[in-house]
Amino acid sequence: MTTTTAFKEPVRHTTPGAAAREPRRRTGRLRRVSLPYLLLLPALLLELLVHLVPMVIGVVMSFKELTQFYIRDWSTAPWSGLGNYKVSVDFDAPVGQALLHSFYVTVGFTLLSVGLCWLIGTAAAVFMQDTFRGRGLLRALFLVPYALPVYAAVITWVFMFQHDNGLVNHVLHDQLHLTGKPSFWLIGDNSFYALLTVSVWKGWPFAFLIVMAGLQNIPRELYEAAALDGAGMWQQIRRITLPSLRPVNQVLVLVLFLWTFNDFNTPYVLFGRSAPEAADLISVHIYQASFVTWNFGTGSAMSVLLLLFLLVVTGVYLLFTSRGRRASADV
Repeated sequence: MTTTTAFKEPVRHTTPGAAAREPRRRTGRLRRVSLPYLLLLPALLLELLVHLVPMVIGVVMSFKELTQFYIRDWSTAPWSGLGNYKVSVDFDAPVGQALLHSFYVTVGFTLLSVGLCWLIGTAAAVFMQDTFRGRGLLRALFLVPYALPVYAAVITWVFMFQHDNGLVNHVLHDQLHLTGKPSFWLIGDNSFYALLTVSVWKGWPFAFLIVMAGLQNIPRELYEAAALDGAGMWQQIRRITLPSLRPVNQVLVLVLFLWTFNDFNTPYVLFGRSAPEAADLISVHIYQASFVTWNFGTGSAMSVLLLLFLLVVTGVYLLFTSRGRRASADV
């Protein structure tokens, strides 16, 4: 006959003070967990009001025949379905042809501006890595175009590009004698180069700032070892600097692309409400389609198409860059 012995767990005696501290601890943990979300709540609400709500309203407007006759109450505008989108992408019609031309101009302008901003900013950042007298002052001067307000900077360029008494024509024509006669920079084909100049002038300091920050994470021992092995400056830049800056450059190029492609302030202040055909960026073109011709339905459809294009380009870019990072990590 077998006997079993039952073991009883020791009874834990809790004092009233410990029992009262347990809910307090739970409340404290709950507060610590919820505090970050409570701090983010004002920013999320402002983001919802400033960006998401107008975006949703713009999408709804793109499906309506919203013209100047329905401005008083846009919700009463008749529903057009995909009519505004069909008008925008009908490249055999004047509206579609103008939008396609604006798209080509914007793509060319963005590629040149982003490329030059990155090239000048990277060159300046690499140059600033060496220690020399006056480096701090030169860094501060490089950041002046980025620190200036957009309107003040662009208006200054408007005066410099004037035909009769502008500084640009005075230097190119009167002093250097590079042109046969003063050029018109704010109209005609030269307006594209004027817009590109202003965009690069105010954009490259941002690239300089980001690349300069990225260079601080590259160990100096790599350059010293490369110099001992006989590598020159260009070989060091090609083999050490550029590969080490690849993650920084991937983010930098994407940000510059989105900023430049959507830039509205620069062409609007530089040319006014009607930009020349050579500098007809898509942001100004959508503004003209909406607020000049008073066809807000078509303008909203163009804005939605621009948003979809940027989302696709961003997604493809992130896909390829993430694959490149994984491939380099596997190696």
